Amino acid sequence: MTRERALQPVRKQKRSRRASSAEPLRKRAHSDGEGRRWSRFFIALICAVGLGFLSLLVWAILPGPGKGVAVALELPDQLSSRQAGALMRSRGLVRSPGLFTAYLWLIRPALQLKPGPHLLDDSLSPRELAQRLARLPSRRIEKVTMPEGWNHLQLARRLEHQRICSSLSFQRAARRAELLVTLGISGPSVEGYMFPATYELNVDTEPERVIEILVREGRRRLERLSAQHPGAFERLQREYGLGQHQLLTLASIVEKEAADPDERPRVASVFLNRLRDPTFRPERALQSDPTAAYGCLVSEVQLQSCSGNGQVTPAMLRDAANAYNTYQHPGLPPGPISNPGEASIAAVLEPAHTDFLYFVARGDGRHEFSRTFEEHSRAIAERHGEARSR
Repeated sequence: MTRERALQPVRKQKRSRRASSAEPLRKRAHSDGEGRRWSRFFIALICAVGLGFLSLLVWAILPGPGKGVAVALELPDQLSSRQAGALMRSRGLVRSPGLFTAYLWLIRPALQLKPGPHLLDDSLSPRELAQRLARLPSRRIEKVTMPEGWNHLQLARRLEHQRICSSLSFQRAARRAELLVTLGISGPSVEGYMFPATYELNVDTEPERVIEILVREGRRRLERLSAQHPGAFERLQREYGLGQHQLLTLASIVEKEAADPDERPRVASVFLNRLRDPTFRPERALQSDPTAAYGCLVSEVQLQSCSGNGQVTPAMLRDAANAYNTYQHPGLPPGPISNPGEASIAAVLEPAHTDFLYFVARGDGRHEFSRTFEEHSRAIAERHGEARSR
């Protein structure tokens, strides 16, 4: 009995030791299980975030909600991502303003939206839309051709058609006084200073930027013509009192009057002769139909004499309210009536040596030139007689 009693505490002590050693194991197992649950949570969270980012990237390359209709808008300054999303949704450019906001905020946080006029498209993907709003260099490039003799209104329509900028924003920029001063243009608009050529332009480009590119090319071509015709600019100034603005104005008239390139020097000589021949009447009147037609296009007030179809009428040529009417106003009009090419500018720099004061269209793209009004009248009568005989 005494020995058994002596052994009993030892057994209890062993059981107590086994119990105390099992307790840390249970704690460790609980801790490991909790760690595994947190690990699974973080893995699931990372997967969810990654899937969200992937879904947002996929959404950003999907086409927009529309069918390719142009949308012109003015982007305000200091626009937040949330405000941009709401504005795009209100103009029918995105389906979900929230997703567009998330795309700007999460995927393109460094993107700076450019305030001012934008020309967009309701079929653009959100990614393309963001590129245009920020005017990134990566946006699409279009080849835009400006033919010789086009005016800025015709170019404005083409620029809008090819999604470069809106027609209205371009027309406003073409007459903006601050831009004219910056470019050193003395006329009422940039008309005549934009060189006709083919240009590679990014879609949704600021109209001022487009104008700067075309005017810079025009200045480069003028420098080349000056080198090709040494002393011609100075001679034109000395003999006729014509500077660069007047040169481009007369060249623009030649461009509209002469369909055949070979006739341009002779047509230029007729207008220069009218400017300084004292026998010509009315004195210094260029009497060019295209100038009056252009005046109808750009007049700030509605002229009753202007026809709706653009045709030149006798009433139009009698209207002194038309500032570009060279039948009623002597000398050159206020500015160019088109954007002339190199051949027309060169024709004014090096006109043909003639004493012609008149010309009339023959109907085959060429003209009959005359020295006197009597010769001119006979040419008109013959031309009308041929028309009646046909």
